[in-house]
Amino acid sequence: MKMQILAGAATLAFALPLAAQPIPVGHLMDNSGATSDVGQPYGQGVADALAWVNSRRNGINGRPLNVSGFDYGYAAPRAVSQYQAWTGRTRVVAIQGWGTADTEALVRFVTRDRIPYVSASYSAALTDAAGQSGRQGVEAAPYNFFYGPSYSDSLRAMLQWAAQDWKDRGQQGRPKYVHMGANHPYPNSPKAAGEALAAELGFDVLPAIQFALTPGDYTAQCLGLRNGGANFAYLGNTAGSNISVLRACQTAGVQVQFLGNVWGMDENAMKAAGAAANGVVFPVRTAAVWGGEAPGMAQVREISRVSDSAGNAYRPVHYISGICSAMLMVEAMETAAEGGGQVTGERIRDGFYARQNWVPRGFEGVCNPSTFTREDHRGTLRVALYRANVSGDTTQGSVAELMQAGTMKIENIATIDLERRRDWLGW
Repeated sequence: MKMQILAGAATLAFALPLAAQPIPVGHLMDNSGATSDVGQPYGQGVADALAWVNSRRNGINGRPLNVSGFDYGYAAPRAVSQYQAWTGRTRVVAIQGWGTADTEALVRFVTRDRIPYVSASYSAALTDAAGQSGRQGVEAAPYNFFYGPSYSDSLRAMLQWAAQDWKDRGQQGRPKYVHMGANHPYPNSPKAAGEALAAELGFDVLPAIQFALTPGDYTAQCLGLRNGGANFAYLGNTAGSNISVLRACQTAGVQVQFLGNVWGMDENAMKAAGAAANGVVFPVRTAAVWGGEAPGMAQVREISRVSDSAGNAYRPVHYISGICSAMLMVEAMETAAEGGGQVTGERIRDGFYARQNWVPRGFEGVCNPSTFTREDHRGTLRVALYRANVSGDTTQGSVAELMQAGTMKIENIATIDLERRRDWLGW
């Protein structure tokens, strides 16, 4: 399914002076595939933010964004095909992307075509902008960016927290850690990095446990957790299949501290999983969640009304992160356009390097600071960890009502500032 935010712009472009011509942008979404449970709210945040920029900020220096949205159903070949269409016909100057398999498959293409690609994949392999890590299989990715910490760095932060938690609770012996997820580029992305740091921190690392990206009966995996004596388990999949694991493990009476990846837990998953989600620790990319009173939340709520005119929708953490991702791209484009400059891929890329501790204007207290350099696209090494708190029946009431009542909470438990280790670049 395709979505065009500015209809007819392509046919009008040739009749307009350059200063008024629409700027073509691609938006790759998963609204129907294996990760659509989190892809839908994130993609809506991106789409709403870009539409809001057109209506409230007069586009980029007076030029409207012509956003071509495409639901690729989490099928990497379809993403590559759509990329070819965008670069052949539409000639997009930047793309808001989605998954790990497709983003990594497109690295060489976007580098060759000089098109900034702002993904919702946080694969650490995308952070080696200059190709200096020397790691096998990691190539230079000078046109790949993302908002927030990488999958690997988020897992490293959770492991540091877990090691301290083990000590704080007075536990004896070496804690046991296990990686769980599908055999797929997305959950596998931080696997080696996490297992290496776990061993460095004194964990016993257990053999990984696989489960599919889709919901199912994962009782066998939970029994494997119990038989292996795991104390900490990383859930590498999106929330949809993680919910199945959490429920199965609750039924089996498995006692383990689950560590969710950034897509592995949110407010919608808490409602669906109920008490089984209680206690899950996971990273949150933004400095505020829905309902917060940070200064930038006023603009977030305004953006939300693009697709919810009544202003009644509860927006999960992924929606707000989608806004922050879109606004980084927008401001890089504004930098490219300064002084009447052309909004080209190279100039947009350079716009990502123009600021340090960069928070999009008007989003203070919501979007965390980012700093990108030509060698290192790890935009942040600060990881905020939250715990899902479910204290009652989640079948009664909407997410908004459950959060308002306090039946569900997401509570900040730690903020970890990682060292910018050279050996962690691209890994």
